[in-house]
Amino acid sequence: MAALTSTTVEVDDDVTGLQWAVNDFEELAKLIAVIALGQAQHAVRIIDALEPHGPALSDEELFRAARGQMLIRGQTDAQKEVSRYHRDGFLFECISWIVARQSSSSRTFMKDPHIASTTQGLDGLAIEMDPTEPVMVGATIFEDKCTENPRKKFKGEVLVTFGEHHASKRMRDLVANAVSLIRESGLNGTEATKAAARVLDKSFRTYRAALTVGAEVSTATRREKLFKGYNGLADITKDQRIGATLIVSELRVWFQELAEEVIKALKQFEADHV
Repeated sequence: MAALTSTTVEVDDDVTGLQWAVNDFEELAKLIAVIALGQAQHAVRIIDALEPHGPALSDEELFRAARGQMLIRGQTDAQKEVSRYHRDGFLFECISWIVARQSSSSRTFMKDPHIASTTQGLDGLAIEMDPTEPVMVGATIFEDKCTENPRKKFKGEVLVTFGEHHASKRMRDLVANAVSLIRESGLNGTEATKAAARVLDKSFRTYRAALTVGAEVSTATRREKLFKGYNGLADITKDQRIGATLIVSELRVWFQELAEEVIKALKQFEADHV
């Protein structure tokens, strides 16, 4: 059973909507635990049912650091709030990555979730290569926001970032990440760099915004309001503008429960493998 489901839902004539839901909370926590151990590529094999659950590498320090990432740190309320936002942001980024991975092919190469909260740059990137030829056929740029204010985040941050990409203001970062992923397909550095040229072409590019929302954002009308302005990314099709939502009641409480379930999975993995 897949940890998460992704269902196509209506938004409007400009945006393709996806609604995510947790199918198996325990399964989700186990996958995130493996990612938190720095082993996202092993998690791919687990998602594809090619490996059993558990880490590929086991070390006490790996487990200590992974558990630490699930904890809220800081002396003041403000410090604890920042720590919580970073932790929950990582968890949501993992959810976004798992959803994309579940529906991708063996020729899809994806940027791993950030395991360091200070990491800057792209939230996520997926490169799709031709099934047989050394040619890139598509690139998806991800922006994932775990927030109590999804409209504000979409308008003030996601659209700004996507707009910069669309106006070719982040070319170097995009190319560098694309080359790194394309190399995983077996091309050498120069070949991968040449293959990455298509990432600069808007016709090969898809944008996917993912946001946590309350239960009230469950209709096409509310989703249309949430993603208003997406059509400002001009000269692309509806399919190239994706708006994904995860409905979560009591956002911070839910993510705290998820973090605790991840810690539980890590402790069990450590008991079994160290």
